[in-house]
Amino acid sequence: MNGAESLVRSLVESGVDVCFANPGTSEMHFVAALDTVPGMRAVLVLQENVATGAADGYARMTGRPASTLLHLGPGLANGLANLHNARRAGSSVVNIVGDHASTHLAFDAPLTSDVAGFARPVSAWVHSSPSARDVGADAARAVRAALEPPGAIATLILPADTAWQEAESAAPRLAAPALAAVGEKTVTEIARAIRTGRKTALLMRGTVLCDDGLEAAGKIAAATGVRLMCDTLTPRMQRGAGRPHVERLPYFSEQVTEVLSEVELIILVGAKPPVSFFGYPDKASWLTPPGCRIATLARAHEDGVGALHALAAALGASAAEPKRVERAQPDYSLRGTLTPDFIMSVVARHLPENAIIADESLTSGLPYYEMTAGAAAHDFLNVTGGAIGCMMAVSVGAAIACPDRKVVTLQGDGSAMYILPSLWTQAREALDVTTVIYANRAYKILNTELARVGAASGGRNAASLLDLTNPTIDWVSLAHGLGVSAVRAETREEFERAFLQAMATKGPHLVEAVL
Repeated sequence: MNGAESLVRSLVESGVDVCFANPGTSEMHFVAALDTVPGMRAVLVLQENVATGAADGYARMTGRPASTLLHLGPGLANGLANLHNARRAGSSVVNIVGDHASTHLAFDAPLTSDVAGFARPVSAWVHSSPSARDVGADAARAVRAALEPPGAIATLILPADTAWQEAESAAPRLAAPALAAVGEKTVTEIARAIRTGRKTALLMRGTVLCDDGLEAAGKIAAATGVRLMCDTLTPRMQRGAGRPHVERLPYFSEQVTEVLSEVELIILVGAKPPVSFFGYPDKASWLTPPGCRIATLARAHEDGVGALHALAAALGASAAEPKRVERAQPDYSLRGTLTPDFIMSVVARHLPENAIIADESLTSGLPYYEMTAGAAAHDFLNVTGGAIGCMMAVSVGAAIACPDRKVVTLQGDGSAMYILPSLWTQAREALDVTTVIYANRAYKILNTELARVGAASGGRNAASLLDLTNPTIDWVSLAHGLGVSAVRAETREEFERAFLQAMATKGPHLVEAVL
């Protein structure tokens, strides 16, 4: 057994059975080990940001890590944007990054780099294996580090000689760290604060936005009248018909200020206090209303679901029946131009039961988010770190994690170009993903931000940097070239027909919605 075989065996033993890979020369022994060690599904991606985004999506849907296989420092650097998003999501990811053989580093070959230096800003744990004998144990440690609540990124650097040298054995799985319990005193104090009658909001993030946590929160809301809220870019939320409704904080700071204007007490459950995405001239960064008290029920590394159940019991709300969202199918007309609100109406009406929405529609989707509140029960995934070019890759991981569920990606055309190779992997793996491209032919969000920061000039040069025409991107041709079925919709009738066809057919599809 060589070090690479020890590594793969140890990952599988620790429950990591999917690897999103874009390997190079230094990782060839790992690649070969996949043929000798059973139990690891290897998924080839054409660009590393797809690998890291897919690992993020997989972790969000399963609660456990996939691994990535990346080539040296530059390969890791190509995946940093979506590792940033994964870190903000609290996703468990194990990066395996090859490095030059230890005997070769002294010669400063062209690809020599500070791999650990690239890894540290996005990783909670970074380690380079010193010998083949240590690789298996290091892999088990990496998995355990990735499972540190609420989820973390662990990067294991594998010098090429530690992969080809003789190893002793694989390592057994290490016990996963547990969520920290929330103390009884904290629960009692939060219950007392709610009973004072202040206008209260529970601001939630993390696993509390899945069914068990939502049920407990819904009971509290039914018994006390507190508002249930989540932050703008929460990693995963289960929503739709039959579930308690959770208000999502808006994107723009002044909208958040307005939504929270009457709130006197914000109780954080796995979330942080709301702040503006950017600093603007003459606009606030801290968005909690003056005089509003902030109290923490559970931090991200603590058992928020258990804390909500304990709080419900302390408030005498355990037997309360949550108010549930009723199924709503928006009416719409096939007359008129194709618009973002019409697209969201079609999605809301025809989304299959138990689907997954991966949303990176940005300005085309944010204003119409509530249209899907009464859609069939579904999971909603978001761009947690704000680094665009994420959700088409996240959809890859989500589809592999949940092969029996339809994934619908709502994607702006500008951000889609960052992560275009995702389509190839969707085709290669025959993933049941439908991608809706909002083809507004512009970086629309930046047009908005240009005005918000007070920099709008009205000039031709500024406008050209935010425009995606000349040439116009042909999404149908791009998708076909990458093996994905695709159609262009320029009318309402064409979009509805294309979306219905995609929902009725398994496999990857793309609909270019021309706005």
